[in-house]
Amino acid sequence: MAGTLYLVATPIGNLGDLSPRGAETLASVDFIAAEDTRVTVKLLNHLGLKKPMVSYHRHNTGPRGQELTDRLLAGENCALVTDAGTPAISDPGEELVAQCAQQGIPVVSIPGPCAFVNALALSGLPTGRFTFEGFLAMNKKNRRAHLDSLRHETRTMVFHEAPHKLPATLTDLAEAFGSQRRAALCRELTKLHEEVRRTTLGEAAEYYHHTPPKGEFVIVVEGAPQQAPQGHTLEEGVALAMKLQEEGWSTRDAVKEAAAVCGLSRKALYNQVLAVQVEKEDN
Repeated sequence: MAGTLYLVATPIGNLGDLSPRGAETLASVDFIAAEDTRVTVKLLNHLGLKKPMVSYHRHNTGPRGQELTDRLLAGENCALVTDAGTPAISDPGEELVAQCAQQGIPVVSIPGPCAFVNALALSGLPTGRFTFEGFLAMNKKNRRAHLDSLRHETRTMVFHEAPHKLPATLTDLAEAFGSQRRAALCRELTKLHEEVRRTTLGEAAEYYHHTPPKGEFVIVVEGAPQQAPQGHTLEEGVALAMKLQEEGWSTRDAVKEAAAVCGLSRKALYNQVLAVQVEKEDN
């Protein structure tokens, strides 16, 4: 019988944030797969635990992932941890979870600290709908392309950023979304020097151009304002719905989205899409 992979969320700064269930899981498993064993051993020392550990990080996911799944299939239980936060979220652990899912290995998530969720809650910006974008690419061309794809995103956007890249990233964000777009910059969350700066992208870029940033940042950016649907022809609505279907959307969801974008009656558009589909099948 296969063992279980436990995804154990670890503190992002304050060791007191590790849940009792997380501590119990670390104590009970056969071994721990850690992003950096040197970091995890500090947590284990805090808990008074000694456990066998192996490293699992972005540079060894292939061979180490196979090794871990082999051990799990042999019946061992493993806890996967990152240096801080929830494993498999913007983290190579997602590959290990996918491997386990493919091989029928049970995976259990032990919830706990997550930096972007804390930042979103603290931001003062809308939280009902949001998109987590993680770290932007270091390559300037790829970074700009990523931001261009988000120009009309109406949901609140959340990014991670390292201090040495923050000024350049803020400049790019201001250029892409406008200097007056509201943002919250959250740094050193749960730590001694935790700070939340609620401002605009332009003001933030100016501030950190003159003030060297310190600590890890989560940037929460207001989404683009909602625009009233523009009038389109039924043919344009059908074309958009068919395109969405080609991208994998169901007919119902494609019609719903196309009707909203084009300002059309959902029922009329649905009927027309069905008519076009029948015509294609007949031909």
